[in-house]
Amino acid sequence: MALDKIDLTPRIATELKADAATLASGEHGAEIRELLEQRGVLIVRGIHMTNEQQLAFSHSLGKVQPQGEGGVFKITIDPDVNPGAEYIKGAFFWHIDGASDDVPNFAATLNAQSLSKTGGSTHFANTYAAWDDLPEEDKQRYDGLKVVHSFEISQRYVNPEPNSRELEYWQHRTPKVHPLVWTHASGRKSLVLGSTAHYIEGMDQAEGRMILNRLREWATQPQFVYTHHWTEGDLLIWDNTGTMHRVDVYPLEENRLMHRTTIEAQEELV
Repeated sequence: MALDKIDLTPRIATELKADAATLASGEHGAEIRELLEQRGVLIVRGIHMTNEQQLAFSHSLGKVQPQGEGGVFKITIDPDVNPGAEYIKGAFFWHIDGASDDVPNFAATLNAQSLSKTGGSTHFANTYAAWDDLPEEDKQRYDGLKVVHSFEISQRYVNPEPNSRELEYWQHRTPKVHPLVWTHASGRKSLVLGSTAHYIEGMDQAEGRMILNRLREWATQPQFVYTHHWTEGDLLIWDNTGTMHRVDVYPLEENRLMHRTTIEAQEELV
């Protein structure tokens, strides 16, 4: 049986009508993977999945990264729950997960456990659609460019004056070079941007940063963006290879908590 689907905006985000048991069965895994590439973000409202159901569903999309408790990682800026909470504050800025790794992960799921009273909405930008709508002369200019992505540069958004211990940790993660334009196995192309993007190889750094800045502004125009206003129990899945995302700032004391699973890369970044 096909899933019931409602497109939430013309260019990004689709709501699915399904229960937790149906998704956990894995019967729709292939359909959802294909839909993710087309729509970027999928939402099931108020589904209240258990960790076991979320993991079973995630395994239907691909190999789950061994993070957190059996593959379920707690996303919160509360350091008592998440020792790496300081680094999660980088999520307040547009980014692609894993852009400072060899290949960014394919997708991720978020399961809303508890919410902040203020802030905490999550914004997604479809970088497939942003590429598709670029003028042809810009496509010819940008295709083939290489960008250096740095964990350090992304953390400087959060902490511009690190101490030596923090800087040493940031620099332990070697910068990675990725194409500005990702040509996917499907033949479609998406932009690889975000707060990790430091400079364009072989180009004057000021000129390169201007290009990266303009492309981020282009890709985050309203027609390419979906904003999710959470309710408890929502399940959200996004294609990390074809979207950027960021979360609105929320107060530490309001105990916002998401359970995340991460689906490993399924294709090379070329």
